[in-house]
Amino acid sequence: MATKTAIVNVRTNPATKLAAQRVFEKMGLDLSTGVNMYLARVVQDKAMPFVPRTVNGFTPAYEARILRETAQAEKYGKRYTADEVMREFFGK
Repeated sequence: MATKTAIVNVRTNPATKLAAQRVFEKMGLDLSTGVNMYLARVVQDKAMPFVPRTVNGFTPAYEARILRETAQAEKYGKRYTADEVMREFFGK
């Protein structure tokens, strides 16, 4: 029985591609095998095999919460200077 394959075209930064190839090479894999392993894991778990993070290091949901709370505080709450925060919370 012949194995069927599908072609997946992915656009990525050339430096990212090269770095990923080097990582997979150290593991004895090629890029195609690494990508296939990732896709198989997504199917198996029905989710990404890692927690996505924003550029600030938060999950998207947590960052959205922070932004909502900040907007609400700016609209209805008191604003604090850095010195006030230090005194209020750290006694400095």
